[in-house]
Amino acid sequence: MESITIKVENDLANEINKIIKPYYSTKTEFIREAIRHRIKDIKEENARLDLLSKFGKAKTKTPLSEDRKIREKVGKEYFKKYGFKLD
Repeated sequence: MESITIKVENDLANEINKIIKPYYSTKTEFIREAIRHRIKDIKEENARLDLLSKFGKAKTKTPLSEDRKIREKVGKEYFKKYGFKLD
C-alpha cells in the first residue's frame, strides 16, 4: 500500500472530524472512500460522455428485433470497457 500525505485547511479538517464520527473509525478510512467514490463518478461521467458522442442517426435501418440485440451488445461492451459490473 502506498502512503499519500495531504494538507487541508483547518476548517475542512474540523468539518471532516465532525462528519466521520458516526460512520468512520479514522480520517484515512473516510478519505479512501471519498476518493473511491470520486473515481467512480469520473469513470461514469466519461462513459456517459463517450456514449453520448456516439448518438446520431444510423446510416441503415434495422428492424426492432435486431435493434434490441444491438443495444444489449453495445451496452455490455461499454460496461466492460469502463470496468462497470453487470448485476
